[in-house]
Amino acid sequence: MGAESDTVLLSIVSLLSACQHGYYARLVGRSRKKHKIMPPAVTGHPEFERTFRAQQNCLEFFPIFLVVLWTSGIFFYEEMAAVLGLLYILARHLYFKGYVASAQGRIPGFYLCLISLFLLIVLAALGITNAFLKKYLDVNVFKQVRHMF
Repeated sequence: MGAESDTVLLSIVSLLSACQHGYYARLVGRSRKKHKIMPPAVTGHPEFERTFRAQQNCLEFFPIFLVVLWTSGIFFYEEMAAVLGLLYILARHLYFKGYVASAQGRIPGFYLCLISLFLLIVLAALGITNAFLKKYLDVNVFKQVRHMF
């Protein structure tokens, strides 16, 4: 198999997340129709405003998510990054549904999003640090840690 087999899980999680964003855009369109809010207006019925804002917030975090997902998956362990990526997708779903219901409803999902992003950032930083040390100082921290256990 080629290099694509090394990133198949990251690709699946990325595609699922992109589909999730498409679904959220569809929900914004439905809410526009339900509350008779014509583009380009982004204000009107409170439920529409919450739906629109939830979708925009998800979009704002999407680039951050993709960068840390792929960086942690390439430099740390793909499987662990993929699991955390799935956790992030679930957290985004909880966030979106909670926000549509009420502004306060977004908070549990938001905290879970932050936790999963933080863990992905930590894994990415550890992986990059190990790759840097291995390349420039010929020190493989991961290998040394594995030998300890």
